Amino acid sequence: MTLAAPVARPTIKTTLLLGFGLTLTIWLAAGYYFTRRLSDTEARAVEINVRYLRAQELLSGVRAQVLIGSLNIRDALLDPHPDAAEYQRQFEITYDTIRLALHDYVPVVDSQSERERLSRLQSEVENFHRTMLQVLGTDSTQWPTEARGLLRTRVVPTRETVLHVSEEVQALNSTAFVQQQRDVASIYSGTQRGLWETLGLALLGTFGVALLAARYAGRLEERLQAQLSEDAEKARQLHDLSAKLITAQEEERRTIARELHDEVGQVLTAIKVELAVAQRTIEADGGNAMVLDDVRSIAEGAVATVRDLSHLLHPALLDDLGLPSAIEWYLRGFSRRHGVRAEVLHDRMDQRLAAEVEASIYRIVQEALTNVAKHARATVVRVYLQRLSTSVLVTIEDDGTGFDPSALNHAGGGSGLGLVSIRERAKQLGGTVSLETAPGKGVRLTIELPLRLRQKPSEPAFPEVPDVREAVIHG
Repeated sequence: MTLAAPVARPTIKTTLLLGFGLTLTIWLAAGYYFTRRLSDTEARAVEINVRYLRAQELLSGVRAQVLIGSLNIRDALLDPHPDAAEYQRQFEITYDTIRLALHDYVPVVDSQSERERLSRLQSEVENFHRTMLQVLGTDSTQWPTEARGLLRTRVVPTRETVLHVSEEVQALNSTAFVQQQRDVASIYSGTQRGLWETLGLALLGTFGVALLAARYAGRLEERLQAQLSEDAEKARQLHDLSAKLITAQEEERRTIARELHDEVGQVLTAIKVELAVAQRTIEADGGNAMVLDDVRSIAEGAVATVRDLSHLLHPALLDDLGLPSAIEWYLRGFSRRHGVRAEVLHDRMDQRLAAEVEASIYRIVQEALTNVAKHARATVVRVYLQRLSTSVLVTIEDDGTGFDPSALNHAGGGSGLGLVSIRERAKQLGGTVSLETAPGKGVRLTIELPLRLRQKPSEPAFPEVPDVREAVIHG
């Protein structure tokens, strides 16, 4: 059965970014909508204003040209020596101007009534044009005597009709313009109302997005806090397990050391006694007792080896005489085994530390010197023990080859199990570890542990009891 892969959940940062993006999108869309509406409304208002002003200007021009044309006809009729051709030419120029103005005219709202009024105005202008040409086509010699009648019956009525129609068109344009202004104002009002509505919706959407984002971020934070608490609990459990393992290891070493000393040591001592008795019996019978010397030497070597192993596993000196003596004894053996000059210096270490602190410092020194023997190729090793006001300072330094500290952070570069063990022991007691080294510069390892003094002197782990038979052998 295949397990489904866990669904990846967005992080708090992703959630906040999504919320911010949605909010920004809402406001951008609202801003674009209102900008577009306002732009369209303003463009429409400007177009209406321009069209109205242009229409009014053209109609005023038509009225003015009609008046000018009628004045030309009046002047011709009242002129005692008129030049009909010249007056006709001037009137045609005026008519062409009117015709062009009407051709360029654009209705303001292009309604049916406005188109009808415009068509009627064009018809009246054509009628005015025909009437004026008919007047100019009469006998010019009769103009001074007939001028009053022609003006009253033909020129003025036709002119007034054109002016009246143009005024109607202007009035219609004004009415349409006012109505358009009202429509624009209504559009502005509707746009403003829509603005507030959309603004409210945008605010509501923003609040909803912010609420959802905050709720989801809160849930993520709760899960994160729960995960951190779980990780902290697991770290604490691992720390407790590591402490229990170290304690169990120390107890196991203590038990093995006691068994080696009490059982194997005593058996080997008994063998030495029996060999001594056998050698004296052989000598008493006149035999050669030298044949047992090698066996006795082997037995004595085995006794010494067992004693050394017992001390390495858990030195009785650490329980009996204290930390400096135990480390000094270990350094003598280290120098003898590896040919490295080793020495210990201590300051204010006269008062005994807590048993677990002394045991941890002793194991740290053991682990550090093991690393020196394996990797450093050193000739001198120094161990410094110093009791401060609130802590104990342990420094181990050598003059070996050293190494690059960054190599410890690379995979396969030698993770340093010895250093891991040292750091774990120091961490168990609430201490710190610092490492100073460089290729060819040796190594300085500094461990600082909280000061914990021994409340009551503890009994030795396994006191040395003089063996009667061994005393007999050695006289």
